Amino acid sequence: MYLFLAQCFSNSRCFLEILHKGDCNFVHTVGVNPHRNKPTIPLKTERWHKNNIPCRPTHLYTPVVIVSLIPIPYRIAALTHEEHALYEYPIERLSGVIRDVGFRCTACAKCCTRAFNGHVFLLDRDVAAVREIDPTALEPAPNPEFCDQNGTFYVSGYALRVKDDSEGSCWFLENGRCRIYNRRFAICRIYPYMLHREPDDKGKVDWRQISGLDQHGEYDAKITDDECLTIARETMEYEHAFLAHQIAFLECLHDCFTRHQLRHVQKIYDDRMRQYRKGAPITIMVYSDGQLEKQRIVKGDVPR
Repeated sequence: MYLFLAQCFSNSRCFLEILHKGDCNFVHTVGVNPHRNKPTIPLKTERWHKNNIPCRPTHLYTPVVIVSLIPIPYRIAALTHEEHALYEYPIERLSGVIRDVGFRCTACAKCCTRAFNGHVFLLDRDVAAVREIDPTALEPAPNPEFCDQNGTFYVSGYALRVKDDSEGSCWFLENGRCRIYNRRFAICRIYPYMLHREPDDKGKVDWRQISGLDQHGEYDAKITDDECLTIARETMEYEHAFLAHQIAFLECLHDCFTRHQLRHVQKIYDDRMRQYRKGAPITIMVYSDGQLEKQRIVKGDVPR
């Protein structure tokens, strides 16, 4: 028996444990508390848009398993498999979903809050843009994937910092409007569209194309075929870039761990995270632009 992951992104997506046993392939999904190795009961959140498009609101349900215990080469293999599956997905199909949903933004700004949408993961080109606009808007993405035996954490990239308000509003959100809208980042440009595979509350794995369906915005707007195709192309480009980034992070980390004789230790991860939540500083190596950058942070502080 061997393990593969269909999604390898603990920061915003669930993980799948695909067990191949004999001639029968099946999927087992486990939801756990990231700070305890104890299974939890996932929430029933599968919903259906009136056009029969499945939707699982990402802000309500974040199933996670401790995939750091799974060997890095297997994780790389799984993401490479996902990359191939993405290449085979017909762009016309995604374009059709976009046309059928007919989403239009109403500027409610719900998607610009961590309470509704989780954190905003940034690709390298977006990190470079943030550093030009306001470097204090960067922070290591939450929920680091690894922690070595020395207590150093490792995370796959940077996220946008949020304000200290009840909703966790984006650093660039001001009076309900984005103050850098013309320079907004890749994930912000394609939202609410996506294209990746994940399980529903029953464990069925399928492609998800829309986030937060029927939770914000308006629907049944008329979108031209050309506009739908453009949105679909940009969405697929982002998903390819995201997968490439995750694979590069794992390859970099595998090389680093091998050269320096490091290993992930879950107990140290749990202990250090408990200390961090009580105010103790931690060291995080953040993968960015092909290398690991050292950050020393305290809860609620800006990386330095």
